[in-house]
Amino acid sequence: MTPREVVETALAAAGARGTEVVAILDEVSSAHVRWARNAFTTNGIADDRRLTVVALGAGRPPGVATVSGALTGEAVTAIVAAADAARGRGDEPEPPPPVTTDEGDGWARPPAAPAAGGLPTFAARLAASFRSAAAASHSLHGYAEQRTRTTYVASSAGLRRRHEESSALLDHTVRSTDGTASTWTGTTARELSQLDLDAAYDGARRRLGWWRRRVALPTGEYEVLLTPSCVADLMLRLYKAADARATLDGRTVFAADGGGTRAGERLAPAPLTLHSDPRKPGLECAPFTVARGTGAASVYDNGLPLTRTGWIDRGVLSTLVGGRQVAAGGVPAAPEIGNLVLSAEGGGVGTLDELVARTARGLLVTSLWYLREVDPRSLLLTGLTRDGVYLVEDGEVRAATNPFRFNASPLDVLARVREAGRTEPTLPREHDESTPRTAMPPLRVAGFAMSAVSDAV
Repeated sequence: MTPREVVETALAAAGARGTEVVAILDEVSSAHVRWARNAFTTNGIADDRRLTVVALGAGRPPGVATVSGALTGEAVTAIVAAADAARGRGDEPEPPPPVTTDEGDGWARPPAAPAAGGLPTFAARLAASFRSAAAASHSLHGYAEQRTRTTYVASSAGLRRRHEESSALLDHTVRSTDGTASTWTGTTARELSQLDLDAAYDGARRRLGWWRRRVALPTGEYEVLLTPSCVADLMLRLYKAADARATLDGRTVFAADGGGTRAGERLAPAPLTLHSDPRKPGLECAPFTVARGTGAASVYDNGLPLTRTGWIDRGVLSTLVGGRQVAAGGVPAAPEIGNLVLSAEGGGVGTLDELVARTARGLLVTSLWYLREVDPRSLLLTGLTRDGVYLVEDGEVRAATNPFRFNASPLDVLARVREAGRTEPTLPREHDESTPRTAMPPLRVAGFAMSAVSDAV
């Protein structure tokens, strides 16, 4: 069946049952390649079709059911019945009115072109990098992916929306062949052809050169320079915690003493702005809510138009993430959006190299790893530095040093920012399929606590 036929079959099956539903069909095409020790290990091309049905109405909590693969009419009808049966017991608060936007015939256009087209050319470029790395006694390890996704959203109330997007990523580790030195870089683009392998390898080769001299440093508080990737990992944790419903229940760091939220409170002395914008050039994402029953998005907001939303405005908390159902609690409706951007007023003060050049003494931290939440009420995280921590003195990188375990809250990091560079698209180290697209600046942070020396490289 065509995507339109799948969705309309689901709506017809729901109508026959007297059930109101939202039907979400994702058509995903992906191509990937993995490599290790200057050789290809695996590659693959995959196409997936996934139908999610959300059963609404009758004063009961929604029910959700999902099916993947080749979809027949019988399978679609069965998944509608499963969603209907999955509705909760008890009374459901009065939901907001359904979104009824209709894109006309545009919503039924076919899915985006398959993602595999750029894979052969990318693999040829990667093979050339293998030869260069082997000649320099370096070992390349990593993963690259191209993914296209076309999403169709329709409802019994008349909603018809369609969105397609394309994304590519490069997750690249370069090591010395003896395994004693390692560095990592991550980049994103719309297409595999836009990923700059040469720049990624050149940057890694430069950082490996810093490992020629090594010094051991103790635990303690340091001034640190965080790369955009490190900042992305921290800000995504903050974004996930900024859940309006959980905050109104007093379960997040953004809950105010005595009830309510901390909206309007200054979080950072630096004029930093954290926002999302579905039309941000290079980071485009769905311009309407797609809620499959997981995460903070409300299924009642499916199809709700999204616009630029500021979460932190020049250091002040302005908005928390929540749909129309939480607006009654005194916070504005601000559904989650599929990208996240941190920027400094005036555009920042240069590149990471320029921040290094202005550093008297500090640590350059290039990537974070194994971030875990310790205390949700303070958003305290613990994690490791990985693949390169460097001592900076008198404006130059002097040596590689030992990795550390650290304990830090993203809010505490924001409060200690002393300088922010220019914002650029980046890949968080702890990324997955659901990770929003990010653009972050490098940051200078004072008093960053390194709590233990790590044994990792």
